[in-house]
Amino acid sequence: MTVTVAARGARAAVHTVLATSIGELTVVREEGAVAGLYFPRHWPRPDRTAFGPRSDEGFDEVARQLGEYLDGDRNEFDLPLKVRGSEFDRRVFELISSVPYGETTTYGKLAHSLGAETEPRDVGAAVGRNPVCIIIPCHRVIGATGKLTGYAGGLDRKRALLEIEHAGRLSPGRCLSAPSR
Repeated sequence: MTVTVAARGARAAVHTVLATSIGELTVVREEGAVAGLYFPRHWPRPDRTAFGPRSDEGFDEVARQLGEYLDGDRNEFDLPLKVRGSEFDRRVFELISSVPYGETTTYGKLAHSLGAETEPRDVGAAVGRNPVCIIIPCHRVIGATGKLTGYAGGLDRKRALLEIEHAGRLSPGRCLSAPSR
């Protein structure tokens, strides 16, 4: 995964909407790199005017890789990214990106990795500003007690993404128990 830090200023963005097994995803591309991946009713709401015009051309590779991931056939992405955020945000995004497929970490562990002065709530705020959900796997960050906490796409999607990854890590022939209701 290539991450380019974007300079402030003019940008030529285009977007598309992909139908996936977890609902529609809006993908924003700038200069050939993925700059945003958003859920319907994404929270916090992104500035939709920054998405640029809709164009369904040039998104084949991101669509293919997302489809493979959601089918459990891909455990990392190989896409150029253009990620905006403060220096602190980008450090958090880099840490999140290092969490292995099928594993989770906590806001507290990420905060500890960033230094004693960093609070878990500050990490949580940065995680919430992740503009490229799924690809920068913020769904792998959970609460200190193991509880699923806030996710831009909602907790049901967070749970579904973690279940996809958990199933992908099972040894052949082993099956998952039915989800509790």
